[in-house]
Amino acid sequence: MIPSGYALGADQPQWGHAWDRNLVSPERGLPTTFNPTNGLNLAWSAELGTETYSSPIVAGGRVYIGTNNEHPRDPHRAGDRGVLLCLDERDGHLLWQHAAPKRELDPYYDWPKTGLSSPVTVEGHHVYLVNNRGEVVCLDARGMANGNDGPFRDEGTYLQPRNPDGTQSASALGPLDADMLWVYDLTREAGIWSHDGAHASILIDGDFLYLNTSTGVDNTHRVIRTPDAPSLVVLNKRTGRLVAREREGIAPNVFHCTWSSPALGNVGGHNTLVFAAGNGFLYGFEPLSRQPADGEVATLRKRWQVEFDGDHPAGDIHAFLSNRREGPSNVYGMPVLQEGRIFVAGGGDWFWGKNQSWLKCFSMHSPTGDPAPVAAWSTAIGRHTMATPALSGGRAYVTDSQYALHCIDIKTGAVLWRQDLGGEMWASALVADGKVYVGTRRGGFWVFRDAPTPEVLGHVEVGTPINSTVTAANHTLFITTMNRIYAVRAR
Repeated sequence: MIPSGYALGADQPQWGHAWDRNLVSPERGLPTTFNPTNGLNLAWSAELGTETYSSPIVAGGRVYIGTNNEHPRDPHRAGDRGVLLCLDERDGHLLWQHAAPKRELDPYYDWPKTGLSSPVTVEGHHVYLVNNRGEVVCLDARGMANGNDGPFRDEGTYLQPRNPDGTQSASALGPLDADMLWVYDLTREAGIWSHDGAHASILIDGDFLYLNTSTGVDNTHRVIRTPDAPSLVVLNKRTGRLVAREREGIAPNVFHCTWSSPALGNVGGHNTLVFAAGNGFLYGFEPLSRQPADGEVATLRKRWQVEFDGDHPAGDIHAFLSNRREGPSNVYGMPVLQEGRIFVAGGGDWFWGKNQSWLKCFSMHSPTGDPAPVAAWSTAIGRHTMATPALSGGRAYVTDSQYALHCIDIKTGAVLWRQDLGGEMWASALVADGKVYVGTRRGGFWVFRDAPTPEVLGHVEVGTPINSTVTAANHTLFITTMNRIYAVRAR
């Protein structure tokens, strides 16, 4: 069953092709190379900021990409901000932008000049986003072109940074400003403590938005300031009201932050919300079946939980900070669901944790009859990983931060091949049109054949780091570097 709200077709309205989060696209006719200098297979390109970590989303003739504000598009919205650009899919020109001011008080809430890291999720004319301020916002895809729709109408004040005395004054709205329909502040209203910057890909099921909260440690990296904060919440997509949350006591044991987004699919015969929490455990929750009454915040019902790496330390996990030999695991990417199995890449935290990571397959077929999934296999993939695996043709493609792209048999966990790409990777691989696309932080863009033996089909040096996953939509590849987005189409 495909949840209501997921748009089939050539658009790519969310990160991951479907609700199972698999990074595989049905697009065809995609190129194996392009040239930013002479324009080979280049439909258009557009300038971004100076740091870009978000993956592009394409829907309704628009391309959405998060970046920073070091190349401001509007002099009235200058300064350090997290910026969502809405570009015209035909030629890349700017339609509007959501230029949110940075969080105040502590840079660890919203790290300077990192911009906006979350990809949007689009349904019809509604654009759902977790911005750099840790706010869930619903934007009008048409911007201000059809007027300032409500219920939220105070964009003029929202877009102004606070004065030194804490006051805030309104500004006039312009044609490039986004139209905010509603805002839910996870910090003020749900009690989270964001760290470095929010990263979440919102999943839509019916009237509900499921998302991780990006709650984490404070600036000491050893203290959880809000131990009652939820790691996973559910909002009503029409109103932005909080309708449910997890209450499993996850927050006190978050090692760094909660950056993994949930997946939804059939696991063990049940439609299950699968969530990789910041405490190193995987959880299976029952999706909401009804709309809670006004004022009610329901508790997500847990079906099971399982330790990710089987070696979770007891006691204070923050005592393992900067320990590169042992400690808890963390998951940055998303779990991927296929045929009742769960595929997750994770391991020691990239910044502070142990030098071990794995791709793991969890199955519900426990030899002991345990209702929780068990690890069917586990394959070591390098020191650290931030990747979401891409599953295609019985193979899993996953990157690590030790320069390697791995191709792994999803039945056995055997490594079919491993390719050194000459640069560390924060991006995940995308499979489309019988090809595997991936970029490195050294600026290499690689194309492989989707096959059990390695075959390089293309390699382009773009000159600046690639931090985000490639998107395929409407016969086009959308590739972002730190400072540009390229629309690449075979001619």
